[in-house]
Amino acid sequence: MAGMKWVWDELKALDENKRLIPIKTLDGPQGPKVKIGSKQYLNMCSNNYLGLANHPDVRQAAIDAIKKYGVGAGAVRSIAGTMSIHEELEKKVAAFKHMPSSVVYQGGLLANIAAIPVLVGKEDLIFSEELNHASIIDGVRLSSAKRVVYKHLDMDDLRKQLSAHRSEGKKAMIISDGVFSMDGDITPLPEMVKLGEEFDAMTYVDDAHGEGVLGDHGRGIVDHFHLAGKVDIEMGTFSKAIGAMGGFVAGSQDLMALMKQKSRPFLFSSALDPAEVGAVMKSIEIMEKDDSLLKKLWHNSSLLKSELSKIGFSTGNSKTPITPVMIGKEKDTLDLSRLLYEEHSVFASPIVYPTVAQGTSRIRLMPSALHSENDIMMTVEAFEKAGRKLNLI
Repeated sequence: MAGMKWVWDELKALDENKRLIPIKTLDGPQGPKVKIGSKQYLNMCSNNYLGLANHPDVRQAAIDAIKKYGVGAGAVRSIAGTMSIHEELEKKVAAFKHMPSSVVYQGGLLANIAAIPVLVGKEDLIFSEELNHASIIDGVRLSSAKRVVYKHLDMDDLRKQLSAHRSEGKKAMIISDGVFSMDGDITPLPEMVKLGEEFDAMTYVDDAHGEGVLGDHGRGIVDHFHLAGKVDIEMGTFSKAIGAMGGFVAGSQDLMALMKQKSRPFLFSSALDPAEVGAVMKSIEIMEKDDSLLKKLWHNSSLLKSELSKIGFSTGNSKTPITPVMIGKEKDTLDLSRLLYEEHSVFASPIVYPTVAQGTSRIRLMPSALHSENDIMMTVEAFEKAGRKLNLI
């Protein structure tokens, strides 16, 4: 096609620079092991933290929801797509998060894109963490607010930026990931909240990787720091620890009412389908009743990090189950991932530029509650053999 040669050129450049990531196709459900083609692989790169994506009770809840409500909502929420099951989930999410109200969206990315432009506009300011997720960055761009970036985890720099720029906007908002997905470190939320109060700025935390992982029974980073009622907006996703699909924003009742009037994914995209809603509610019920999966997740995480450290790999500054095995060079990272996959049947995807900064490529391991100790030790053994073969340790 005329004018499309640039596509081939870009793909060729990615391949030559060792940044073309192979995409594996699973033939079956998420679990501690997955089927790819005709082989079983130890699955070490899924966000299915608690193993709920294929939990029998969660599967049944999705089936039951389809039987009662059908396959699709059939409309946007503001016209004819709001079903009683959506409102039931919104009440359940708000109660679980200890927030007054919530609004459910079709995905975590859409939740950020929905909320941020409602909260701030072109006359306002956003103080955004340096390593915020792409969905936050996109939401900020759509808002037309002026963006001021502060250094990663650096509350002294945030104070400096607030002091220098807060007077330049009418409203202001500080926004940060709760858990940073590539490194597994945690934002210093108590200090962020104090600065928000001092400088009259709203506080917004993206808790995508904190849901089901931090806090009492997995309630997230706000609960982890005992800050209930102190953070203005909590955003989260249902596609990671909760094991389904969708996202939410939680806050005051008035703010959530405004979201339903103004947020574009609510107004212009069909509602989350009933099966996903039913599955999410069941996952939350499981998390509320029993924290044994959460405890097993953290046990597996601690074991994996300590054993990798013993054989000479660095896992960075992670404070969560996210386990980045730091390699550095893109080629080494891709070669290690390939060797783990081909010779040791360990599925561990490489993370390279532009997802992370150049020179910081890594294999990001994601242990789950369903992995056995034997699974963890098999992973470590595979890393040791492959790492020595490639002279990485």
